[in-house]
Amino acid sequence: RLVYGIQTSAKVGILAVFVSGAAGTLIAVVAGVFKGWIDGVLMQITDAFQALPFLMVAVTVLALLGPSTTNVILVLGLLRWMSYARILRSEVFRVTETDYVRLAIVAGAGKSRIISRHVFPNIINTLVVIATLELGTVVIFESALSFLGLGVPAPGASLGTMLADSQSYLYNQWWLPVWPGVGISLLVMSANLTGDWLRDRTDPTRRQL
Repeated sequence: RLVYGIQTSAKVGILAVFVSGAAGTLIAVVAGVFKGWIDGVLMQITDAFQALPFLMVAVTVLALLGPSTTNVILVLGLLRWMSYARILRSEVFRVTETDYVRLAIVAGAGKSRIISRHVFPNIINTLVVIATLELGTVVIFESALSFLGLGVPAPGASLGTMLADSQSYLYNQWWLPVWPGVGISLLVMSANLTGDWLRDRTDPTRRQL
């Protein structure tokens, strides 16, 4: 059950990161390429979402929708896209100010071609690094929601659900809550170490000669 719980938490985390990464990247690319009032409106929306108390909103939405794996993925994904939008928007601004993008615009390249051929290939490394670092945070939130009974429903195995079920046995069978906690720690540590490694590998200034 511990193995299946780790698998479930990792799957929910990866899918939620995919949803939030796709939404954040779309907003960042549109804001960075079109600029002007479009950028202003999208960044105002981003600031409004960042001001929301994330866990409280997630608990409220899941309490209304009901606990299910799909609902958890959608809620975590649609409430965690702001960091992608903010960071990638800066990257898009940097790329669009380069000489080769300006030459492409002079040559008559449209917005879609600039995005597909010049912008997205140059921000994908940053996107991957953000996603791996965000994965650990999403796993913790998924475990917290499952612990509260709003995540993966029974009889599905989840590390947070296993922690909640083992509260009554904390003093008699200590290993029941310990091993799910170890699983959560290993998942988060693995995601963070992977993100640090990718950041060092993709950033030329951090590479050792």
